[in-house]
Amino acid sequence: MAVVIPVYNESATIRDVATAALQQTENVIIVDDGSSDDSQSQLEGLKVHLLRHEQNQGKATALQSGFDHAIKLNAEMIITLDGDGQHNPAEIPQLISAAQANPNSIIIAARLKQRHNAPKLRLFANRFADFWVSWAAGYPVTDSQSGFRLYPFDLLRDVRLNTSKEKGFVFESEIVIEAASHNFYSVSVPVESIYHVGRRQSHYRPWTDTWRIVRMIAWRLIKRGLYLQGLFRSLGILADPRKHAAQ
Repeated sequence: MAVVIPVYNESATIRDVATAALQQTENVIIVDDGSSDDSQSQLEGLKVHLLRHEQNQGKATALQSGFDHAIKLNAEMIITLDGDGQHNPAEIPQLISAAQANPNSIIIAARLKQRHNAPKLRLFANRFADFWVSWAAGYPVTDSQSGFRLYPFDLLRDVRLNTSKEKGFVFESEIVIEAASHNFYSVSVPVESIYHVGRRQSHYRPWTDTWRIVRMIAWRLIKRGLYLQGLFRSLGILADPRKHAAQ
């Protein structure tokens, strides 16, 4: 198992996140995506695999760099989480248990517990994105925007996407959709919603990034003739996303 953590200016949180991740596995891969703060120096003394991009290339490229390194380590399961402290590494065993019960699946840590802590705009944007991702994937996907995930080795070895900088958060939606075409589906596991008051604003921009996700999906749907079967299957996600998460 390996944990991949993309980092961009996370000096306030990255040491605590990396330390907690090291309690779960010795293979913690930090990808510093051109940070201009002292994120890198915060990791001194920690036995992590540190990769650095000299310039910021976006989350998609940072993730792919981490995936490539994890594949070299022959990590059977590759877990991703963000460096801002909004994902709890102590919940990794829940993802592993779900992966063992659902082999060849992407396990998504769905932020369904304590959802009242989340900003309302963020909740709306996530539900809106869930509908579109579910439509294109052909089945209900809960919390498609969660960056806390477990990917099977075979998927990341066999499927590669465009990771240009503008892809950003689009990548995590697109890989769920593309995975379905290779018979890898996602299973969502409820975890706590963690939003720290006073911390820096999320890199995710609800309007801009959601629009980019919808634009990517719309193009895929047009190429598939709108994929009405996927539309019908996705409607349930609008009613109650919790019904489509493993308990």
